[in-house]
Amino acid sequence: MNLLEVEDLHVHYGAIHALKGISIAVEEGKIATLVGANGAGKSTTLRAISGLIPASRGAIRFRGKPLLGVKPHKIVRAGISHVPEGRIVFANLTVLENLDMGAYLRRDRAEIAKDMKKIFSLFPRLEERRRQAAGTLSGGEQQMLAIGRALMAKPALLLMDEPSLGLAPILVREIFSVIREIRSQGTTIVLVEQNARMALATADHGYVLETGLVRMSDRAQTLLESPFVQAAYLGGAA
Repeated sequence: MNLLEVEDLHVHYGAIHALKGISIAVEEGKIATLVGANGAGKSTTLRAISGLIPASRGAIRFRGKPLLGVKPHKIVRAGISHVPEGRIVFANLTVLENLDMGAYLRRDRAEIAKDMKKIFSLFPRLEERRRQAAGTLSGGEQQMLAIGRALMAKPALLLMDEPSLGLAPILVREIFSVIREIRSQGTTIVLVEQNARMALATADHGYVLETGLVRMSDRAQTLLESPFVQAAYLGGAA
């Protein structure tokens, strides 16, 4: 069953036609990845889903209900969290305060405390630094915090924009291991990622975007083995 459906989605930035009819479907409990060059429309697609930018036309449905025109905080309440590109954390707040901000729409304090423990089991380094200002963390730790904060909203669907950007290879592997763990706990994920090889190796289904259009869509493993994808996005065969 599809948890998320995006149909013929168009987005304009002024005169620029950024998305020209994107259609994707994401099965519940799966990871879908959007890969493609810079400017292909990957981040714009995520921002439209989470209500951060308006769509010109098309449809977005979550659990069968339309999302177009819904305010971002109501989209969070409906069960969608967004980990933005660039590890945007509240630099002057502690790790604990940042995580608490992720749960700002929740009132179930006992469950919030349980979820905080889950975040610390996923990211032990965050527990070690829980009273430290987020702005003093390393880039990798800030990425962990951004993911943890999004999970504190208890989303059914997690949108992740470039989680490995600018991280050392060992941290990239750690982040992708956590992405697989989050999926194993029942959260559906839409992943936008420049590291196309790692993204397709992790996802169930993949979409290749080019200039605001879906160029290819298939099982992630099939795309990983595609000569076109290998030549265009993976630097040749593995």
